[in-house]
Amino acid sequence: MMYVTLAPTVLAGIFNMVWCKLPVMKFAKVPIDGGKNFTDGRRIFGDSKTWKGLFGYVILNLLFALLWGEICRGGGLESMNFFYLDHENRLGYNVLVGVLLGLGYSLFELPNSFLKRRLDISQSKEITGAKKIFFVFLDQADSVFGVALVVWMFYDLGIGNYLLYVLLGAGTHILLNMLLYFMKLRKNMF
Repeated sequence: MMYVTLAPTVLAGIFNMVWCKLPVMKFAKVPIDGGKNFTDGRRIFGDSKTWKGLFGYVILNLLFALLWGEICRGGGLESMNFFYLDHENRLGYNVLVGVLLGLGYSLFELPNSFLKRRLDISQSKEITGAKKIFFVFLDQADSVFGVALVVWMFYDLGIGNYLLYVLLGAGTHILLNMLLYFMKLRKNMF
């Protein structure tokens, strides 16, 4: 059910990699933190968290949520989608869900970036040992915490299913990143 529920977000995540490389919305290809430093003298989030990426997640989640709502309605998948178990599959509802999924995905990446800047871990710097394992998992799970929370807003998952969502979602995210890396849409695998 998780995959049926989050199919729009999975597709939005994949297509956002393409979106960020397209020569559109160049004005938004600026860091969310505006290049500013925190009180410790380090960047707040860094160059990789841009308004273009955030807008891409919201726009693409919105579009895919609308499309997926129609597919679920016509394909009999509504009973396998947590968003439709307690709510009717309607246009306005799908718009709301799509926007919230996009915001949940992109905004929940920011605390991880903030933490990595505090620890002086840059995107290109190699880390090793337990710290690497922790950050590989966190890099894949951060956005899943956000989208699973959006699901929980509309269907009472409970803490156990929420955490299961995060673990399964993070594992799926790792596999998708490997695929995107081999397709040359990501610079590094993790």
